[in-house]
Amino acid sequence: MSRRKRVYEGNGKVLYEGPEPGTLVQYFKDDAIARQKRGVITGKGVLNNRISEYLMQRLGEIGIPTHFLRRLNMREQLIQEVEIIPLEVVVRNVVAGSLAERLGMAEGTALPRSIVEFYYKSDDLGDPLVTEEHITAFGWSTPQELDEVMHMALRINDFLCGLFYGVGIRLIDFRVEFGRLWQNDDMRIVLADEISPDNCRLWDLKTNEKLDKDRFRRDLGQIAEAYQEVARRLGILLEGGPTDMRGPETMQ
Repeated sequence: MSRRKRVYEGNGKVLYEGPEPGTLVQYFKDDAIARQKRGVITGKGVLNNRISEYLMQRLGEIGIPTHFLRRLNMREQLIQEVEIIPLEVVVRNVVAGSLAERLGMAEGTALPRSIVEFYYKSDDLGDPLVTEEHITAFGWSTPQELDEVMHMALRINDFLCGLFYGVGIRLIDFRVEFGRLWQNDDMRIVLADEISPDNCRLWDLKTNEKLDKDRFRRDLGQIAEAYQEVARRLGILLEGGPTDMRGPETMQ
């Protein structure tokens, strides 16, 4: 078997050349990185692969274009190759994390409306918060693209808030990325990367128990169990654990 060519490696995933032109294989790792903290969460990659698959499929059903094509195995999925817009788009519904630190507000405070923030994608710079003025001035995105990105981000938020609420989870905030998908001379903006407990803050609706990567960031323990609980509530994890996962009903 020929060795696959690695295209990119990030904190939680590796991208390899896909089997067909214009495709990539996205591999989900168990590595966990938060600021200067590093560790391994056994089984996280398997869980994130299935959770992201499920959420991408559900978003596709409501007309959100994504890079997702299909899951290949327990840790890999086939995606379309896109030109990533160098921005992390964060949608916040409740004060938490860096927003609480920056503004001196108590975590858990409901925001008067959902807030969209942009961060420049740069590990070396620590992904700094930027404004629309920075983004358009430096050519990272056009005003038209930004309007589309913001519209899609808020639609994603509305849908995911309802989906998670239905399984007893409060969507505090989440981070997504978008890319330009080129097909001949046509280009459209699509949702890329992943949606999982790695880039969502998810709190139990009744107890406010954290069911996301904050358990790793803050040394709360039972990290894998929290990810498993999210998958279980979404209906894609049976009692046997990650090796006993079943696909969503929409899967072919």
